[in-house]
Amino acid sequence: MDETRIFMVDDHNLFREGLSRLLESAPGFRVVGQCGTAAEAISALSNAPADVVLLDYDLGEERGSSLVTELRKCQHQVKILMVTAGMSDAATLQTMEAGACGVFLKQSNPDQLVEAIRRVANNGIWLDREAVRSLVSAKSTHAEQVEHQRPLTSRQSQVMRGILDGLANKEIAWKLKVSESSIKAAIQELFHKAGVRTRSQLVRIAIEKHSSDWLKPGTGD
Repeated sequence: MDETRIFMVDDHNLFREGLSRLLESAPGFRVVGQCGTAAEAISALSNAPADVVLLDYDLGEERGSSLVTELRKCQHQVKILMVTAGMSDAATLQTMEAGACGVFLKQSNPDQLVEAIRRVANNGIWLDREAVRSLVSAKSTHAEQVEHQRPLTSRQSQVMRGILDGLANKEIAWKLKVSESSIKAAIQELFHKAGVRTRSQLVRIAIEKHSSDWLKPGTGD
């Protein structure tokens, strides 16, 4: 069986030493190096090739995600498994998109870490339940932000104008020669894009944040 060469990057010496002993006792694993900073890791990995890097997200004054980005920039083929006490939803998404192969929480079972390393080494991905939840949440938030930033369609822009003019739904519908239900649907779309629930909130957001785009006629329908 080919050995899986492991390199560890964590700013806690005791954790690295304990994990190193655990992994050395696992069949098919060999720890080829360890360090506490991203800069040390880049230098060491050029001299001690590894198959899998176990990388902590919180490296004191720096973030482990910076190492993921740097290794991918230089087209380093090493697999990266985040082994961390915790990451925010946004950090989880950013790190995975940067090229990490998975996220493993330090409070998980050590046997699971062995399984995670083997899976990553074999071109797989490891995500525990919390990491999956973070990715879903971060993706949803990102999608909502994109939706809120999208320009208005011509219909939405016309309805927005009617609201700013103080017209009721029925009056906007009569002016645009459409049904009142169409106006209500357009207003709900505007609420979603602005992230609000009332007309007064919508008007405030439109004036404060979107005067240069939302308050101009739309180009699509």
